[in-house]
Amino acid sequence: MAEGGLRPETLAAHALGRVDEATGAIIPAIHPSTTYERDADLGYSRGRCYSRADNPTYDAAADTLTALEGGARTLLFASGMAAATAVFQALRPGDHVLVPKVMYWALRAWLLDSATRWGMVVEPVETTDLTAVRAALQPGRTRLVWVESPANPLWSVTDIAAVAELAHAAGARLVVDSTIATPVHTRPLALGADIVMHSATKYLNGHSDVVAGTLTAAREDEFWARIKAVQVQIGGVIGPFEAWLLQRGLRTLFARVRWQSASAQALAERLSGHAKVVHVLYPGLPGFPGHEVARRQMSGGFGGMLSVRVAGGEEAAIAVAARLGLWKRATSLGGVESLVEHRASIEGPTSPVPRDLLRLSVGLEATEDLYDDLAQALG
Repeated sequence: MAEGGLRPETLAAHALGRVDEATGAIIPAIHPSTTYERDADLGYSRGRCYSRADNPTYDAAADTLTALEGGARTLLFASGMAAATAVFQALRPGDHVLVPKVMYWALRAWLLDSATRWGMVVEPVETTDLTAVRAALQPGRTRLVWVESPANPLWSVTDIAAVAELAHAAGARLVVDSTIATPVHTRPLALGADIVMHSATKYLNGHSDVVAGTLTAAREDEFWARIKAVQVQIGGVIGPFEAWLLQRGLRTLFARVRWQSASAQALAERLSGHAKVVHVLYPGLPGFPGHEVARRQMSGGFGGMLSVRVAGGEEAAIAVAARLGLWKRATSLGGVESLVEHRASIEGPTSPVPRDLLRLSVGLEATEDLYDDLAQALG
């Protein structure tokens, strides 16, 4: 049960049940204004000053996500990268951070380039290996542990509660990128995380028509205040129309993600027996290395993302993607349409992703149609 005794599905569908007091509208209004009138004494008694810092359109989506994650406050950003980098920019030069060895490639590239040039000490570690995490932590120096679970695009699963305990014992904060799991399947704050991040472009919006990112904090402390200052000062804020679209997407989150997860599970099981598939990577498969951890910390499914390694190597994998018709060859994930991507080509020569891997984002199409298209492409 969630706040007010209502379940999260209900909170999402009703956008917390708010109705516009002036008009009775059940859909939140869009406020495009960039600025707000001062009082005669030059104060802001109505609480708003400038839309780089605040806008009433932000409130609906931010408050809904705060309730779904069980947090204290949510910030909306112009992109997932803007949200993620704001966390690291709130740290200080010389701070030591642990990040996954395999993670979202754009953030990994930024960390190993820009963040290190600013004096941050970035150490990649296998976050699924608790012994490795414990050994890498430097009490008094490690300030942040960043975890992505399931991790793009190998879908490895990190034990969030166990890593939170290790991080906190060393005096570090834990931030979890939960873009793939969404609050439908995992609530990292309830498992001990300090902040949960989403690329809201993906499942939270769910319609491939918004670029956005979010951070939700377990508590509003001094570090959270620094993140908010980074957002306002650098200006990585979402626009009112995008915030409104994000709130629209959140209202159907549970229906979409549950369908996509069930479809992904069925596809993973069928593809596991295909002669042209070397390996299926999906947390919902009993033989998957992180399956038992996923069963403990994910509920109602294992997400709508899976990857397949194609027999014949890179050339064969690219050829399979070229023969697909229903699956669209495009970057991103989490939308209503199913997408396929050869990740190693996208990430470049330094990518740790196997060259024979295709990443699949399952949409809302009929599962049988999706499988039939894959089957004909595999040959």
